[in-house]
Amino acid sequence: MSPQLLAMALAPLLGLFILGIGNGFLATLITLRLDAAGASAVVIGWVSSAYFIGLAIGALLNDRLLLRIGHIRAYACFASLVAVTVLLAGLWLNPWSWFVLRLIGGWATVGVYLVIESWLLTASDTRVRGRLLALYMISLYAAGVIGQLLLGVTDAAGAQVPFMVIGLLASLSVLPMAMIPRVSPLLEHAEPLPPLRLIMLTPTGVMGCFGSGLAVAALYSLLPLYLQRSGFSVQHIGQMMAVMVLGGMLLQYPIGRWSDRHDRQLVLILIGIASLALSLGALSLADWPWLLAGVLFLLGGGVFALYPVAVSHAADRAPAGALVRMSQGLLLINALGSTLSSPLISPIMATLGDAGLFWSLAALGAALTLFFTWRRSRRPAPLPVAPFTPNPPQTVVGAELSVTDELVQGAIDHEHAEDLSQAVPDVDVAAPLVGPPPPTDSQPPSGESPREARRAEFEEETGDWRS
Repeated sequence: MSPQLLAMALAPLLGLFILGIGNGFLATLITLRLDAAGASAVVIGWVSSAYFIGLAIGALLNDRLLLRIGHIRAYACFASLVAVTVLLAGLWLNPWSWFVLRLIGGWATVGVYLVIESWLLTASDTRVRGRLLALYMISLYAAGVIGQLLLGVTDAAGAQVPFMVIGLLASLSVLPMAMIPRVSPLLEHAEPLPPLRLIMLTPTGVMGCFGSGLAVAALYSLLPLYLQRSGFSVQHIGQMMAVMVLGGMLLQYPIGRWSDRHDRQLVLILIGIASLALSLGALSLADWPWLLAGVLFLLGGGVFALYPVAVSHAADRAPAGALVRMSQGLLLINALGSTLSSPLISPIMATLGDAGLFWSLAALGAALTLFFTWRRSRRPAPLPVAPFTPNPPQTVVGAELSVTDELVQGAIDHEHAEDLSQAVPDVDVAAPLVGPPPPTDSQPPSGESPREARRAEFEEETGDWRS
C-alpha cells in the first residue's frame, strides 16, 4: 500500500475511530438509563430498535444526499447531527423522545459510515481492498471495545457527562476529514439484489445474515439490561460488553479462515450449535462473573462471525457479475434482522424474565442449526471460491469493499466449472468449459469497469494522489 493511499485512508479511519468510541457505549448507556428510570423491557426494546430503523433507512437513502453535496460536507453534517441528538438525549429522559432521537441518530450514523466506506472504496482498487478492509475492521471494533470500557468512568462523573463526552467525540471526528485535501471520490448509486432474488440464489446466506442481525442487535441492546438486573455495576457492565465485542473482533477471522478449509454450511451449523450451547450456559452464570465473561467472549465471536461466513457462503453460489449487488442485498437483510431484534425479544423478556434474552438466543441458535442442516441435505455447499473476507461495512455502498480481486477471480473460475446461467438471470455469466477448470492464478478478463473509467478521468483532473 503506497504512503499516499495510506495517508488518504487514515483521515476517514481516524474519524471513524473517534466517533466509534462514543457510539460504542451509547446503546449500552441508553439501555441502562431507561432501566434505571423504570421503563419496561418492551419500551427499552422499541427505543433500542429505533437506532437500527434509522440505520436501515439511511442505508437505502443516504447515498443520494452524498451524491449531491460531496463527502466532506456530508460527513460534517452527519457527525454534527449525531452530536446534537446525543446532547439532546442528555437534557431530559423521555422514552418516546429518545425513540425519535435514536432514529435520527441511526440515520446520521449510517451516513458517517457511508462517507467513510465509499471514500475507501473509490480511493483504491481491488488489489488493496483487503488491507483497507482490515484497517476498517480494526478501527471499528477497537473503538467499540474502548467505548465500552469508558462507560463506567464517564457514568461515575455525573448523569450528563457520558452524553457530553459522546457529543464531543462526534464533533471532534469532523477534524480529520476537514483537514484533508479537497478531493471528493466518485460514487455510484447502489442497486442491491431484491430479497426474492436473494432467497432464490442463496437461502442459507439470507437466513444467516438475518439471524446475525437478530443476535448482534440483541447483544448490543438487551444484554446491558440483563446484566444490570443481575446486579452488575455500570463499570462491570461496560467491561462485560467490551469482552463480548473483543470476542467478535478476535474470533471472526480465525472462524472465517477455518471455513475456507471446510464446508461453509457445516461451519454455519457449528456456529448455530455453539450459540445454542453458550446461550444456555450463560443462564446459570450470573453469579460467576469470570465464567460469564468467557461465555460472552465466545458467544460474541460466534454471532459476529455468522454474518461474514454467511456472505462468504453466498459468494460461493453467485456469478462474478452479481457479487456486489448480492453483498449489498445481504447487508439490507442483516439490517432488517437488527431492526426486528429488540421488538421481538423484549416481550419475551417481559414474559419469562430477564433470562428470556438467552432463551431467545438459544432458540435462534437452534432454529439456525435446523435450517442450515436442512439446506445442506437439499443442496450441499460448493468448494469455497476465494479466501474468507471479514465484512464490517455498514452500508450498501461499502459492501463492495469485500469484493476483492481474489473473490472475483474465484467466481469467474466457478462460472467456467459449473453452469450458473440461472443463478441470477439478469447477469451475464461465462459459459462452462469442457474439461478441468482454469488454473486459479489466471487473470480476470481485461477491460475497465465503469467505476475504473470514471476514476481514471478523476485522476486526470486532480492528479493521481494514490501513486
